[in-house]
Amino acid sequence: MRTTARYAALAAAGLLALSSLTACADDASSTASTGSGSKGDGKGTKVKIMVGGLDKVIYLPAMLTQRLGYFDAEGLDVELLSEPAGVQAETALVSGQVQGAVGFYDHTLDLQTKGKAVESVVQFSQAPGEVEIVSNKAAGDITSPKDFKGKKLGVTGLGSSTDFLTKYLAVKNGVKVSDFTPVAVGAGPTFIAALQQGSIDAGMTTDPTVATILDKKAGKVLLDMRTPEGSQEALGGPYPSSSLYMQTDWVNGHKDTVQKMVNAFVKTLKWMSTHSASQIADKMPADYSQGNSVLYAKSIQSTLPMFTKDGVMPENGPETVEKVLKAFNPNIKNTKVDLAKTFTTEFVEKATG
Repeated sequence: MRTTARYAALAAAGLLALSSLTACADDASSTASTGSGSKGDGKGTKVKIMVGGLDKVIYLPAMLTQRLGYFDAEGLDVELLSEPAGVQAETALVSGQVQGAVGFYDHTLDLQTKGKAVESVVQFSQAPGEVEIVSNKAAGDITSPKDFKGKKLGVTGLGSSTDFLTKYLAVKNGVKVSDFTPVAVGAGPTFIAALQQGSIDAGMTTDPTVATILDKKAGKVLLDMRTPEGSQEALGGPYPSSSLYMQTDWVNGHKDTVQKMVNAFVKTLKWMSTHSASQIADKMPADYSQGNSVLYAKSIQSTLPMFTKDGVMPENGPETVEKVLKAFNPNIKNTKVDLAKTFTTEFVEKATG
């Protein structure tokens, strides 16, 4: 969740942010242009999408759609960029540097309270895909979120969806947000190092980081929200998370382009529902497996249950997200959120019809 000060800081540091994003774009586009779903001859409609971690399995449909060639088939020239946390993808979208963001749906509610009209146009998932991991050293002290008090808890970034969910789990279990310390540790190697070195006692992350931690025996699972059942148990309902969200004004002014984007993603979700984790892994960039293709396929297998098969917003999903955010977010608690404006099924209905 960004504060007013953060907006001011972003504006003041505009040149620096642009420079940083340009460097990121250079790195990400070189990855995104590999395989059959590359940028091609550039004759298609150009769209830039910022992803809150291209190599995270929860956001896998972004790169997979490109690798399967579905963007090209729709006449789109899509450039996939990457930032380590969803909140940074949100920042890039709101500042107008990209046309779409692949991140958690919950950002659309948070942004509405700040006067920003943003909506999910295709919903990838029905569960968070997140796992709360406890370090081996702290495993005896943390057996449930009730034990979060006084602990250092890792999140991808402050204001990220892992931050949101961590706060909710704490509050739901009688721990005040002020009673623990959230620590921004990213994902992958930085998260694992923080866990091993004691910089955090526990933390929330996704695959393939989860699979790597368990393989290294560097931590233990406290809560698993990679399935609809896990989401129901931890959060009380389906929790639509990874999605493609865009600024409403842009959507309304580019409906043909948005429809093509949604068509491509829905094709991917359907393809995923009929192929194995190994087959999906084989389509992804080779470096995503980090030299262990078996472990990478396993991480995909563990996360597959979270994905929708048609891109449709799960029933009662927005209400669950609102309930979670209201538990700790004063902006949402004290403001009436119009959930109907945080997502649209217009494009998915046409894509699946």
